[in-house]
Amino acid sequence: MSSIKKVAEVAGVSVGTVSHVITGSVPVSEPLRLKVQAAIRDLNYHPNHVARSLKTSKTRTLGMMVPDMTIPFFPQVIHGAETAARQRGYSLIAVNSDDDCERQKELLSLMRSQRVEGILLVIAAAPTPVNQVARILEAGIPIVCVDRVPDRVPVDSVSVEDFEGAQLGIEHLISMGSRRIAVVTGPLALKNERRRQQGCREAMEKAGIAIDEDLFWQANLRPEDVAVVCRERFADGVLPDAVFATNGPTALGVLRAFRDCGLRTPEDIAFATFDELTVDDLFQPSITTVVQPAQDIGARAAEILLARIDGTATGPPATIRLPAILKVRASSRRRALS
Repeated sequence: MSSIKKVAEVAGVSVGTVSHVITGSVPVSEPLRLKVQAAIRDLNYHPNHVARSLKTSKTRTLGMMVPDMTIPFFPQVIHGAETAARQRGYSLIAVNSDDDCERQKELLSLMRSQRVEGILLVIAAAPTPVNQVARILEAGIPIVCVDRVPDRVPVDSVSVEDFEGAQLGIEHLISMGSRRIAVVTGPLALKNERRRQQGCREAMEKAGIAIDEDLFWQANLRPEDVAVVCRERFADGVLPDAVFATNGPTALGVLRAFRDCGLRTPEDIAFATFDELTVDDLFQPSITTVVQPAQDIGARAAEILLARIDGTATGPPATIRLPAILKVRASSRRRALS
């Protein structure tokens, strides 16, 4: 069986250097790091992280919880966080809460029992487990909230500029000639959904468009349910000029409703959304999107978490908001309005 001493011998370095490469605790020059990694591969050496954690009380593991890994945004966030963690010698374990309050509580307890050193948390679309989060923080396990920023919980957070991003989408649709713009949101219990709706309203007011409450449609985050809401609204009579969805799952529901009702975009109704849906060339016409810097959000969140773990970050919680960008595509091109 290979040992750390054998790895050091093959790589021509000290045992301490091998340990530094494995743990990431001390910077090692690139040539030495590559030598050690090559020796580890050649010898098929597997460090015993469990034994190490028992000696040091450090697992060098982060936990991350997202509501739904099938939503394209979240795998990108995970990728960004995992890359940042790996650069510091940490592993990342990602789990799925199914956007369910009880499962979220169970998984937070599991992460704590597995002795993760910190948690990246995208809260479920349900009441935030304030007391549980407080207990975890009191136990010395830092938490950084990602994407969805909870109310009443003093934690570090990293998300997009929700308000300004929504404004970008509405301002673009207005510039394309739309005036009656329906806004379809997820649950307004989520702060980011409220902020995006507020951004839509302000963009309309700035353009001199009277706010029509009948054009603000609240749904959940299940595309099939969103489609039902939209089909009912489309059947009411006069169609809106455009629809803006405030998140990816809602956007998929809107597109299903378009299909079910035989509506073409942008010929019958223009469309834009917050969040990339998937690879953009799979949709025809291509979808105009307010794009979040998903990988950057994950990376920044992991960096803040690691800084809390190693003690280089102290003081009150940090609030980081990264800008979104607008990608204009075919679904929102100018319509010939009557």
